Amino acid sequence: MIPSRGGSFQHRAEADQLRVALDGGGTTVLSQVLTGTGGVGKTQLAADYARTAWQESGVDVLVWISASDTTAVISGYAQAGVEIQGADPADPHSAAKAFLAWLQPKAQGPRCRWLVVLDDVTDPSDLSDWWPPASPTGRTVVTTRRKDAALAKDERRMIEVGVFTATESLAYLTSALAVHDRREPDAQLAALAADLGHLPLALSQAAAYLVDVGVDCTAYRALLSDRARTLADAAPDVLPDGQAQTVAAAWGLSIDRADALRPVGLARPTLQLCAFLDSNGIPAAVVTSRSALAYLTSYHSKAPDAHPVSADQARLAVRALYRLSLINHDPGSLHRELHVHQLIQHSVRDTLTSTQHDLLARTAADALTESWPEVERDVDLGQVLRANTVALTRYSGEALYRPDLHRVLFRTGHSLGDAGQVTAARDYFHHLSEIATAILGAAHPDTLAARHGFARWQGEAGDAASAVDTLTELLEDRLGLLGQDHPETLHTRHELARLRGEAGDAAGAVDALTPLVEHYLRVLGPDHLDTLTARHELARWQGDAGDAVGAVDALTPLVEHYLRVLGPDHLDTLTARSNLARLRGEAGDVVGAVNAFAELLEDRLRVLGPDHPRTLRARHELANWRIYAGDVAGAVNGFAALVEDALRLLGPEHPDTLTARLNLAVCLGKAGDATGAVDALITLLGDYLRVIGPDHPEPLTARHHLARLRGEAGDAAGAVTTFTELLQDRLRVQGPDHPHTLRARHELARWRGEAGDVAGAVTAFTELLQDRLRVHGPDHPDILSTRRELARWQADERDSDVTIVREVLPAEPHSPAE
Repeated sequence: MIPSRGGSFQHRAEADQLRVALDGGGTTVLSQVLTGTGGVGKTQLAADYARTAWQESGVDVLVWISASDTTAVISGYAQAGVEIQGADPADPHSAAKAFLAWLQPKAQGPRCRWLVVLDDVTDPSDLSDWWPPASPTGRTVVTTRRKDAALAKDERRMIEVGVFTATESLAYLTSALAVHDRREPDAQLAALAADLGHLPLALSQAAAYLVDVGVDCTAYRALLSDRARTLADAAPDVLPDGQAQTVAAAWGLSIDRADALRPVGLARPTLQLCAFLDSNGIPAAVVTSRSALAYLTSYHSKAPDAHPVSADQARLAVRALYRLSLINHDPGSLHRELHVHQLIQHSVRDTLTSTQHDLLARTAADALTESWPEVERDVDLGQVLRANTVALTRYSGEALYRPDLHRVLFRTGHSLGDAGQVTAARDYFHHLSEIATAILGAAHPDTLAARHGFARWQGEAGDAASAVDTLTELLEDRLGLLGQDHPETLHTRHELARLRGEAGDAAGAVDALTPLVEHYLRVLGPDHLDTLTARHELARWQGDAGDAVGAVDALTPLVEHYLRVLGPDHLDTLTARSNLARLRGEAGDVVGAVNAFAELLEDRLRVLGPDHPRTLRARHELANWRIYAGDVAGAVNGFAALVEDALRLLGPEHPDTLTARLNLAVCLGKAGDATGAVDALITLLGDYLRVIGPDHPEPLTARHHLARLRGEAGDAAGAVTTFTELLQDRLRVQGPDHPHTLRARHELARWRGEAGDVAGAVTAFTELLQDRLRVHGPDHPDILSTRRELARWQADERDSDVTIVREVLPAEPHSPAE
């Protein structure tokens, strides 16, 4: 008997595929196999086709069989044989064979058009000797959850039936509720459909629940998201459209069947693991990780002599789940090979005890951590792993927070920041520190570590001053709880010193790092990585404080130390070489900087590959120093190619992409295209404001160059106006003594003179010189630049033979941070 038509039936693309294949559109296919997971509507599609064929007189004989096993198939054939041929009902096997023989095409005799539908085939082997014959006048439709290769051989074609489209889901819910005079806002219905993964069976039962219980979409969605409630709680008391199973029960038989396939007993625990991860894509490497295999081994057998589960067996378990349509497995989908419907995940989690739930959550977290490369060369992989961690935290409850914060939580936050989403990383660690405080307490080491992560990305997001305040409080807590010699206390002191430098106090960073290096040497020794890193930072800020030559002298033996202790290919060794090359340029050896960055680029290409962000940064620095070596055309070409690659690899909103666009605009100005540079900077500034806001250092830098280029294009008065506005924002955001604030004052004074206000320029440079002497001391390069400008404007411009020497370095450093 053909199942009745479901309420609010939706015509779908799969129905058109079925008709085209069976009714002669193109090459006729005599047998079609509708395959898909439970609840996608395979039976309704087959019933719609069969009903239409019968009503339109497209067939003379229609046989519908619920083909759950071989016995059911034989019984259905036998009944047809009895009714059509008068076969003996006492011998079902012979009657069934007689019916199949009757279906065989005949050279003579009347032509009979027939359609046989075998609904819900559980195991392809059940049809081994019972497939209807191929006939030009006959058609066969099979529905099944299986995807075995045996189902798609010879003249058979498989049609994969998926979930509704978003449009179909909305139309279905609207129609199903309208029958009962119920209306819900389209936005709420669309959100409910998304929560249910657009599964037709789930939508049908949800609509029935809304009507029966009298709740709205918001309440039903809250019920679905409540971890204390199961899918069974969201089912109506009476199932609609004669359905036999709730959504919660729809996949139980499939899981049992998959678990019985080779390797026996591994499909269920594999699906349990996947139930905690991202339904939109799970890397296959996660289920073959060391922790995943250990879980499968412990689940598979408790015997002491049991063999460990291998990666090959785990992959076979995935294929078993795929064959039962419980998982979509696409080996060609990079990093997203496994897909599991979110309601299948929900139903699997519902079967777990609290102990099993927490164990699986921690196991999934371990598996993700092990699948995370130490160096994220692949941007897409990092994004997929972060998405899986987000899903895991949504399903895990407090399992990842007790007895401590799982390391995958820290890995995810830092991956966000390393991918350029510094604001998201800051917010992530702020939230993590709040959760850790609530669950573990303020004094727990992981709470302190989360606060440290918040401070780090707070600084990277452009608010170095607030990050200093955060770390100052954290340092007091770590000193009280851990003591002054604990590595985490030293690490906090290190980060605090670095952020003081980022906040503009390079001299303060040097003062803080100098005793810290001695402390590291005493506590950890000269070869410890933290000691080397502190020496590295000290040299860096020594250069930024004005002593580039001394910084080169300090960093040169340190690079040799890195090479000896860590080797030439370690990331920290390569970073030290990058900073040494930069400092050589700042010390006046511009050609040496270009050569050093060219050599570094070759090594980063070899070690990290062409697409790694640090390789792109080496290209950035090389193009940057070509400007000061006089190769402006080479710099323009280098930055143009870099922008193209950064857009492709990092995306348009990554900080390194925006910085490369900034430097390309600056290079265009130096190449004489001031108008093109101004246009590029105006566009870039709009993107900066949209992505990271007006107070981040980068948009302030873009405004600095835009003002300067306007002046160089002949609009000195416009430059004065722009620098005046910029200076007010610099003072507000970075304070009066920040190097960038002082540079804005320098440029404002200069363009006042260019605009005709010579006396105003002299006064401004006189005041700036006093402040720079106070902030930097007499030996800083910016002091010499200010003295020269002051001398220029003090002299009578008609008679002065003073030659202005512009700063060797750009008005503001704008290289991506190492």
